[in-house]
Amino acid sequence: MKTSIKVISWLPRIICIFAIVFISILALDAFNPERTLLQQIGDFLMHLIPSFVLIIFLIVAWKRELIGGIIFTIIGLGFSPFIFMHNYRMNQSIWMSLLIILLIAIPFVIVGILFIVSHKMKKKNPSF
Repeated sequence: MKTSIKVISWLPRIICIFAIVFISILALDAFNPERTLLQQIGDFLMHLIPSFVLIIFLIVAWKRELIGGIIFTIIGLGFSPFIFMHNYRMNQSIWMSLLIILLIAIPFVIVGILFIVSHKMKKKNPSF
C-alpha cells in the first residue's frame, strides 16, 4: 500500500518535469541567424515564459497537491481548444492538431488527475 502511494505521489511530479522540459525544448525555435545574439536571447527568454509559469505551478502542486492538481487539469483542458485551433489554422489537419494536443495538453491533464488522486490517497492514509 505504501509503495503505491509513493508511486502515485512521485509519478505526477516526474511526468510534469518531463512535460515542462518538452515545452522548453520547443522554445529553441526562437534562434534565428538573421537576428543579433541579444535579440535571439530575448526571444528565447520570451518563449520560455510558459515554462517558467509551469515551474511555478509545479512548485505549488508539490506543496499543495489538490490545488496543483486542479490548476494542471484546468491548464490542460483550458488550453486544448486554443492549441487545436491554432494548429488547425497552421496545417489544416484535424488529426495533426489532435496529435499536437496529445503531446502538449494531455500530459498536464494526466498530471493534474494524478496530483488529485495522490492527495486523496494521502488523506485516506495519513501515516504517509
